Amino acid sequence: MARAEAKIKEGAAPYLDQGEEVLAAIVARPRGWTQSSASPGGGAAAGLIGGAIGGKKQQQNVAAAEDSGFEITSPMALAVTDRRLICFQISNPVGLGIGGDVKELVSAAPLSEVDSIEVKRLAVGKTVTVTVRGTPFVLEVGAGANAKGVVEEFERAKAPA
Repeated sequence: MARAEAKIKEGAAPYLDQGEEVLAAIVARPRGWTQSSASPGGGAAAGLIGGAIGGKKQQQNVAAAEDSGFEITSPMALAVTDRRLICFQISNPVGLGIGGDVKELVSAAPLSEVDSIEVKRLAVGKTVTVTVRGTPFVLEVGAGANAKGVVEEFERAKAPA
């Protein structure tokens, strides 16, 4: 298990119901964050345009999550438990196990209200499309994130017994 996932599981404990456990978790940001914060490699104008497009994309995904009744933040931990999908606000992860501490519970949805979680590869990371109550929103995660594990645990927890 990745260090970040272990840290999320440990930090989530005070926010879980009795007997509930985090099955899998990832550090994520709303899709568009990387583009909005990228340094201008192709010149200042290109950087400003890319940043504006990324910022708009990020705002759209935050709004879509709100429309579904599931709030997201940046940076965040997305966790699947045996009962719920949870978003935690975390401190900024800077690598080598520094940062990424769970700060507070932002939102949660019962697994019965989460329609799907899908992962696609992206240049140096992955996108995770989460659909809650019929409304999709997209997150971006680093290449090393256990996004596939989140999908697998979600599907396992949601499967009829």
